[in-house]
Amino acid sequence: MIKQEEKKLFIETLGCQMNDTDSQHIISELKEHKNYSVTNDMEEADLIIINTCSVREKPVSKLFSEIGQFNKKKKKSAKIGVCGCTASHLGSDIMKRAPYVDFVLGARNISKIKDIIDTKGAVEIDIDYDDSTYQFAASGMNLYKTSVNISIGCDKECTYCIVPATRGDEISIPPEMIVMQIEKDAKNGAKEVTLLGQNVNSYGRRFSDKRAKTNFTKLLQEVSKIEGIERIRFTSPHPLHMDDEFIEEFARNPKISKCIHMPLQSGSTKVLKAMKRGYTKEWFLNRAKKIRDLVPEVRITTDIIVAFPGETQEDFEDTLDVINQVKFDQIFNFKYSPRPNTQALELKDKEISDEIGSARLIEVIELHKLHQSELMNPNIGKIVSVLFETLKPNGEVSGFTDNYCQVFVKGSDELLGRIVDVKITSASRTAFKGEVVN
Repeated sequence: MIKQEEKKLFIETLGCQMNDTDSQHIISELKEHKNYSVTNDMEEADLIIINTCSVREKPVSKLFSEIGQFNKKKKKSAKIGVCGCTASHLGSDIMKRAPYVDFVLGARNISKIKDIIDTKGAVEIDIDYDDSTYQFAASGMNLYKTSVNISIGCDKECTYCIVPATRGDEISIPPEMIVMQIEKDAKNGAKEVTLLGQNVNSYGRRFSDKRAKTNFTKLLQEVSKIEGIERIRFTSPHPLHMDDEFIEEFARNPKISKCIHMPLQSGSTKVLKAMKRGYTKEWFLNRAKKIRDLVPEVRITTDIIVAFPGETQEDFEDTLDVINQVKFDQIFNFKYSPRPNTQALELKDKEISDEIGSARLIEVIELHKLHQSELMNPNIGKIVSVLFETLKPNGEVSGFTDNYCQVFVKGSDELLGRIVDVKITSASRTAFKGEVVN
């Protein structure tokens, strides 16, 4: 058998952690089936791929700027492909705007990558395509951590969100496939796994093979049994589905990282209803309180959208009230951005001015900065367990605590992949510095 000549792949990933995992799948599939290896030098690449995000308008604008630059600098024979969510909703229009793009592959079609890279003009963007039982080649890109998709698509109808139009209806990946993949990664040295889905805690409602329903809590219990896995993370859960069973499992299971993402979006019940989020301000506060009561050391992170169409000053103050009550450890702040194929486009006559939206965004950011200092400084002097994963050029090694706060220490690559006790010596708003406890 004649071995294929090795080719070089350059891939740029925009957007969320699911996109990161999709990029790992692209890399592993092309390595396994097409003999590609990854390069960080775009100009030496034989294949250039941009894995895109369309949740916000800015990444979409960035896409065409990036591929224009890539086309100018790439070697003559190199191909350019566009994958991901923007590929799903723009499809062949990408080639009309950028004729030098060779193929377009939607977010729901990643398993087809090896089949289309050699077909000039290929467009695969079927959001009903089901690859939930497809066994991707192993990537082995991170020795200490792994991430696994537990579902594809989303059944929610949040009025601001384009994801259902780019990733399709929600289908859960069979639990035995999830467990098998994590077991393989654990045998290769992974100590931590992140379970990924648009809405992880609706896991198990629908499978391709029509099997009986299950739930996310049961999946967490199964993953906890895997030998070698010491930490389990997941993103993103939906506040509506944070029932007592789930919260109690989160609290009592020692393998589950004590960091939870609770996407608030708005503190106003009226705005939450317009967003079709399905919960109220009171429900969200109740769930956050229960989590903090059961897990005092928990870190709670969130997403907030300001200036959603129709948001009054009173609505915005409800958001500030929730921020003050919960005191989030991290907030991903956004000003509302109209997206194609979303119901919120019908609210155009209620859109908030850029000036007001920007002022509200700044107010959220400044309030959160005050809370960050309050939350971080009391940790100075504490001893925490850190999984080290990155060697920095300045002689430091960085890793994360169980509740997912970044820690830097002086050290060498001997620390990589180890969970080590560290005494915190100083704190910024977003990270700690410490010393290894011998």
